[in-house]
Amino acid sequence: MGSEVAHGAVASRHTCSVESFVVQPNGPLSGTIQVGGAKNSVLKLMAATLLCEGRHVLENVPNILDVCVMADVISHLGARTQRSGLRQIVIDSPATKDVGTEAPYDLVERMRASIVVLGPLLARCGFARVSMPGGDDFGHRPVDIHLNGLSAMGAEFETSHGYIEGRVGSATSPGRLVGANVVLEYPSHTATDNLVMAAVLAKGTTVIENAAREPEVCDLASYLRSMGARIKGAGTSRIEVEGVDELSPATHSVVPDRVVAATYMAGVGLAGGDVVIEDARVDHMEMLVRKMSAMGMHIEQLPEGLSVGADSRLSSVDVSTLPYPGVATDYKPFLVTMLTVADGVGIVTENIFGGRFRYVDELRRMGADVRTEGHHAVVRGVSRLSGAPVRAPDIRAGAALVLAGLAAEGETEVAGVHHIDRGYEDLARSLSSIGAHVTRR
Repeated sequence: MGSEVAHGAVASRHTCSVESFVVQPNGPLSGTIQVGGAKNSVLKLMAATLLCEGRHVLENVPNILDVCVMADVISHLGARTQRSGLRQIVIDSPATKDVGTEAPYDLVERMRASIVVLGPLLARCGFARVSMPGGDDFGHRPVDIHLNGLSAMGAEFETSHGYIEGRVGSATSPGRLVGANVVLEYPSHTATDNLVMAAVLAKGTTVIENAAREPEVCDLASYLRSMGARIKGAGTSRIEVEGVDELSPATHSVVPDRVVAATYMAGVGLAGGDVVIEDARVDHMEMLVRKMSAMGMHIEQLPEGLSVGADSRLSSVDVSTLPYPGVATDYKPFLVTMLTVADGVGIVTENIFGGRFRYVDELRRMGADVRTEGHHAVVRGVSRLSGAPVRAPDIRAGAALVLAGLAAEGETEVAGVHHIDRGYEDLARSLSSIGAHVTRR
């Protein structure tokens, strides 16, 4: 078995890490653009296919590098993944006896979200050996919250030599997870997903308190319910899962990507203009819409998506990141970039992860006036940025630097495009389709 997902434009770009995005200001943006399926949902949906044998079909799947990486991970575990059309992936999950139980370092270190195979493997096989996760470097993000929840459900763990080894029962007689009351010390999105996937095949009922409330958690729950799982409360801080003996394959369409939508919204704020972002939903990002509206943008929900406009210089606001439904930490690089050319001074506070101001030095290279201290950044808007060579440190900060070029005099060259490819499907082409001057070379 194997993966046939990592092919075409995305796979070829992955081998060309020396490429850069080159951005030149080109006036206001206009037209229509589509967001596609959510990266932060589809990766968990792909992991969920390991829960039962058969053919699973995922639709509205973005053609991004992280999907290719997750396809490699689950293929290593015995699944077969294949693109069927531009936005569809078919995943054939093997019988339990043929499921691999080890996710090795060379795969997991490429993407932190790979840790979500831990729950499905323990639930179905009673054993899992998963490398400690890698991915974007946002400071210390321990996996203890995952392990504590799974331990409450009967799993035992050993961590050594860079691997997490979990077991239910004994080596000769694998057991079954047991429902439990789990209180998360923090409403972690990924831990919530992992525990929900583990709980659907556990014996008895699992209650997860202080659960993450993101739309992507609801999307996973919807998919699992279509497979036969019994889940209540997804989208609230209390999720109740009644375990079942077995699940069946299902077809599911991935929820739209609210972070990609936010990227295009920020682009309009920086360059001006009017754009319709198809499939984007206000109810998935209400606090962000409030902040951007307070900065002077015009945002309206239409049947087909969001109408987003900006016709004058933005005004500064203060921003604090918080768990959903607060302002997501993924939105912060876009808001900081918008504040660099806004009228006034904005204070940005990071309450989720440390180390997420590392792109600020790159913005300073472009003439931004930003001072950071600990979890805070003070951004004093300037009339215009100055094009310069910069480097993307991670997915969202990299996209934000591309957007910064829309509000800069001269040429901006953004290196490290492999980071951006992890979460965006041909960002240069997408932005060019609404009037931006962005090329890849």
